[in-house]
Amino acid sequence: MDCRSNKLLDLWIFIICILDMTNGGFQSTLNENFTRSTAIDEYQTASTTVTQTSIIHKISVTSTPTNYEILSDDKSGFSLTQPAIISEPYFDSQTPKNVTGLVGKSAFLNCRVKNLGNKTVSWIRHRDIHILTVGSYTYTSDQRFQATHHKETDDWTLQIKWAQKRDSGVYECQVSTQPVHSYFVNLNIVVPTAAIHGAPDLHFDKGSTINLTCTIKFSPEPPAYIFWYHLDEVISYDSMRGGVSVITEKGDITISYLLIQNADLADSGRYSCSPSNADVASVRVHVLNVRALISGGEHPEAMQTSSCQYQYQKDHYIKMTSLMIIVFLYNHILWPIAIASKLYSVCYEHSSHLCTALFIKTKS
Repeated sequence: MDCRSNKLLDLWIFIICILDMTNGGFQSTLNENFTRSTAIDEYQTASTTVTQTSIIHKISVTSTPTNYEILSDDKSGFSLTQPAIISEPYFDSQTPKNVTGLVGKSAFLNCRVKNLGNKTVSWIRHRDIHILTVGSYTYTSDQRFQATHHKETDDWTLQIKWAQKRDSGVYECQVSTQPVHSYFVNLNIVVPTAAIHGAPDLHFDKGSTINLTCTIKFSPEPPAYIFWYHLDEVISYDSMRGGVSVITEKGDITISYLLIQNADLADSGRYSCSPSNADVASVRVHVLNVRALISGGEHPEAMQTSSCQYQYQKDHYIKMTSLMIIVFLYNHILWPIAIASKLYSVCYEHSSHLCTALFIKTKS
């Protein structure tokens, strides 16, 4: 190679060195690009590994159903959010399955559905398999039925207004899943009844204490009030007569006692017990002067004034009087007629003229 060629080669090397120093060098650029590419690949590989590890080592799902759950790994510090599997709707088993309603009042049937989602709740009457409500919409023409949703408690309540005895029966709370989920509630509509012990008639001795007992049964709640009437007038406990008091024991069976001290003949008549949630019950009270009716010197305080004993004495007196009348009629009328008829038939068979003469003589 000649001298000129060597000089030209040295010149190109010099120019390349100058350019390399100015731009940071070709080798540095290549090394930097290589380093960056390697770092990106390692980051992607680490991210993929962490994600897979996070999915494998996810936290346990709580018992409360959620729409999303956080998948995380405590060691890596990375997290991933993804949709979780939503469980099926289910019923709260603590909801009452037996409900007692009062005739003429509103009855309420509850159905508590958890995790309902986009499903629909319907109420069905089992007596005729009739759909009553769908969601909050009343599906039947009987507007006494109405469904209400309480979001804070997840309750779906079926209200039956002005409940009647025929409304008793089984009702189904149904969720529109596949297959459907059902919860059954039994409704019993009761008619409270009031009765006075010893009705229809009670007898008391003059001067004794009248004690009337009124019992109210088949009521889901005690009556708000109980009024007592005498001859269709409300009994006043602070009247001028005095000695009148009422004792009421409320519970599943409510009992009201009317006490009237020192009974007089004017206290006789019809008494009525009128609870706020039941029909009126009545009894006829008879105040008698037993001392004048019954002889024997017994003291009034020693005599039992119940209607049963008085009725027994009355029936016994009637029977004895009837028996005496029958004996009298038989001895003085029936028996002589029978004897005379027998004698006449005997005489007529032997000698009609003799019998005729004998009867004429006897008659004269």
